[in-house]
Amino acid sequence: MQKLVRFAAIGALFTMLLVGCQSNTQRKNYFIDRGTYMVENHYRAQGSDERIRFLFFHYTAEDFNSALKTLTDENVSAHYLVPADPPQKDGKYVVWQLVPEYQRAWHAGASAWRGRTNLNDTSIGIEIENKGYQENILGRIWSPYNAQQTELVIALSEDIVRRYSILPQNVVGHMDIAPHRKLDPGPLFPWKKLYEHGIGAWPDQATVHKYLAMRAKDEPVDLLKLQNKLVAYGYSIEANRTNDIESHSIIAAFQMHFRPADFRGLPDAETEAIADALLEKYGSNP
Repeated sequence: MQKLVRFAAIGALFTMLLVGCQSNTQRKNYFIDRGTYMVENHYRAQGSDERIRFLFFHYTAEDFNSALKTLTDENVSAHYLVPADPPQKDGKYVVWQLVPEYQRAWHAGASAWRGRTNLNDTSIGIEIENKGYQENILGRIWSPYNAQQTELVIALSEDIVRRYSILPQNVVGHMDIAPHRKLDPGPLFPWKKLYEHGIGAWPDQATVHKYLAMRAKDEPVDLLKLQNKLVAYGYSIEANRTNDIESHSIIAAFQMHFRPADFRGLPDAETEAIADALLEKYGSNP
C-alpha cells in the first residue's frame, strides 16, 4: 500500500513538472526579442480591428513608364501599379509594389467614403495602366482594360480583400470617393467581373427589377430621396433637392460604377432601383 502511495505521489510530481515545463515553453513562445528589449505578446485586446478597411482603384491616365516615374516621385504614390501588358515570371503575372501595405500611400487625396475622410490612412490603392479617355468629335472615347491586365487585377485584389476582410461596399473607385474631381477607373472598368470573383459590390438584377416596379428606366424620381439613398450607401453628398454640380457628379459616379451604359448624372428610376437593391443587399452606411 505504501509503495502504491509512493508511486502515485511520484507520478503526480512528474505530471506537475511536465505541465510546468510545457507552460514555461509556451510562455517563452510569447516573448519576442527586439534587441534592446523584450515583448510579451500573449494577450490580445478585444477593442481593435484591421487598419486597412478600403481598396481603391485608379487609372494612370498615362503609359507605364510615365506612371512609374510619377508614382515614385515625391507628390503622389500608390501601393501597386498594374501594367497594361503584365510580364510573367515562372508563369505568373508580375505587379509592381511601390509602397508596402503597412505604410500609407498618397493616392486618395481629398476624398470621403461611408462617413470617413483621410482615406489614405485606412486604404490600399491600386493604380492600373490605362489612358482614361480621349476627346474627339464624337465625345469621349474611353480606353478598355485587356484580359491579362484584368486577370492580374483580380488576383491581386482577391488576395488583398481576403487578407484584410474588406467589405464589398468598401471596394470602390477614385470617382466614388472624389467624384467632384476624378473619373477613374472609368466606365469600362470590369466591376461586375470583379464581383463574380468575390471583389466589391454589385446589385442583384432581380432586386433591381423589383424596385423598378414597372416604371420606365429613365422616369424622373424624387431627387431628395435619391440623394439620401446615395448617402446611405456611402457617398458624401449634401441632400438638398438640387442637382447642382456636386449632386450631378456624385450621381454620375454612381452610374459609372453600377450602370456604365448611361452615366449622365440624371436622377432616374433605374438609378434609384439600383441604389435600393444595393442597400437591401449590403445595408446602409452605419
